[in-house]
Amino acid sequence: MNFNINNLVRENVKKLKPYSSARDEFEDFDTAEMIFLDANENPFESGVNRYPDPQQSNVKVVLANQKNIQPNQILLGNGSDEVLDLLFRAFCEPKEDNVISLPPTYGMYGVLANINNVEHKEIVLSESFQPRVDAILEAVTPNTKMIFLCSPNNPTGNSFSEKSVTTILEKFNGFVVIDEAYIDFSDQPSWLAKMDQYPNLIITQTLSKAYGLAGIRLGICYASAEVIAVLNKIKPPYNVNELTQQRALERLKDQDKIKSEISSIIKHREDLLKVLLDVSFVEKIYPTEANFVLVKVDDANKRYDELIAKGIVIRNRTTQPLCENCLRFTIGTELENKKLIEALLAIS
Repeated sequence: MNFNINNLVRENVKKLKPYSSARDEFEDFDTAEMIFLDANENPFESGVNRYPDPQQSNVKVVLANQKNIQPNQILLGNGSDEVLDLLFRAFCEPKEDNVISLPPTYGMYGVLANINNVEHKEIVLSESFQPRVDAILEAVTPNTKMIFLCSPNNPTGNSFSEKSVTTILEKFNGFVVIDEAYIDFSDQPSWLAKMDQYPNLIITQTLSKAYGLAGIRLGICYASAEVIAVLNKIKPPYNVNELTQQRALERLKDQDKIKSEISSIIKHREDLLKVLLDVSFVEKIYPTEANFVLVKVDDANKRYDELIAKGIVIRNRTTQPLCENCLRFTIGTELENKKLIEALLAIS
């Protein structure tokens, strides 16, 4: 591979001098006795009257220790959507460049491409929901900057084969963005372990799923220090607020509880899979390594409405490629799953 990040960064971003906030200009870990009159803040203490750390240093240190990487290989965003948007803004020239995604998959890849005026190529997965590697590589042009791989994939629930991902990483000179929002529910290892091996590898994760913090909006990008440096040039100075940083730190330090909740979700997932075998209108149950299950039914619209009538809100994915008459069930609490199972059996 002849990978060079300078060939991918937009020219205006290369020349950009980033905004320097007051907190960027003064960096000192021993600030207890300092009087801060630099940022035009309200001086009266409320717990959030000061601007947050623009680099979220404390959160990054904890994540770096847990993931066995360096803090300068991490960028935090206001949800993974901001992280993905920053990738477009840093590396994709509007009206010129293109990206590739593999539907059925997370819809924001296409939305963000459209927002940033970047061509979005879609290479539909195989019938077994795996990347069609040859077709993907054939679609690559000199202006293809990123390929998005969601693994475990949403809405299908499966992970992509290591061979397929490795081939794409080794044969594509742009960025391969692996979205690992659901990796904590999978037996497959994260691609983080191979990040140093592939300079074109970018990994996104989130605290919204396994960590139960969807409401605080904290997305994570892991990449080489060179990639993170580029993203730091264009991110808003205070993109992650103080309350989010505090709540993330509290949760990240409670690994025992997180692991317990993940185990519970996986157990209830397996329980639901067994019950689905006895539901008459379920025609196929797809393998899953996420906190949800995708099933093919006789009539998705009908079954969706029947479950709504019983107070159960699920996701109807029938309009997505390869997902005709498919419903997606998120794994809930033990009580929520019990009510779902009762509703499924009652309309079966």
